Amino acid sequence: MTRADVPDNAGVVITGGGGGIGAALARRFAAGGARVVVADLDGEAAAAVAREVGGTAFAGDVAGEDGLRRLHAEALGVLGEIDVFCANAGIAVHGGAEVSEEDWARSWEVNVMAHVRAARLLLPAWLERGRGHFVATVSAAGLLTSLGAAPYSVTKHGALAFAEWLDVTYRHRGISVYAVCPQGVRTRMLADSGPGGELIMGPSAIEPEQVADAVFEAMAQGRFLVLPHEEVAGFYAARAGENERWLGGMNKLQRKVEDLLGER
Repeated sequence: MTRADVPDNAGVVITGGGGGIGAALARRFAAGGARVVVADLDGEAAAAVAREVGGTAFAGDVAGEDGLRRLHAEALGVLGEIDVFCANAGIAVHGGAEVSEEDWARSWEVNVMAHVRAARLLLPAWLERGRGHFVATVSAAGLLTSLGAAPYSVTKHGALAFAEWLDVTYRHRGISVYAVCPQGVRTRMLADSGPGGELIMGPSAIEPEQVADAVFEAMAQGRFLVLPHEEVAGFYAARAGENERWLGGMNKLQRKVEDLLGER
């Protein structure tokens, strides 16, 4: 079995599956024959997507240990085994250092620790059978930065770092990890980002289904980094190779956003 193999009739769990990228992943996996558990804090949204794909809905907060343990147990009861876990739930808190301690902590819980806690539950069985697929929805913010949203940018860097750690630690033991790093995607999160988000991400924003297609392409190729926006690879290279120039360019964009919002 190669790194890219996903079993027929795979058991798939998707957090944040009630809309956006999560719902697109649910549809894509189900169309390929997978059995899907759709988890979301919004139980009605999870149920609607589950009905659409012939899957099972799970309603609850899956950032904390208790919620994830309950999701893990219920998913095993339905699926028998979890072959693919999509850690897709995320939140975007806008602002900088002034953001409250509570919002910083919640961003860390949802965007990073939910991934850590899911892996803690999944790894024993995956390592025993030598197979498992962990799909982490990160964001291009984890490779670059996110203007106007320090908690989002910082925690998405953390999500990427954890995904990389999982990959380098366990790939030789049959664990496949995929870090999904799109820029703007036409979801509620982009809509909530306001004029600044539309200025930065709107022109190149894609549909959630395009992200799901990119995930499947990366899984077929056994490729860790999933870049639905191909230009992000160039930005990422520039960030490392021409760092001062990249920082200057981002600061110029920051000033454009401030001018747009009348903040100066």
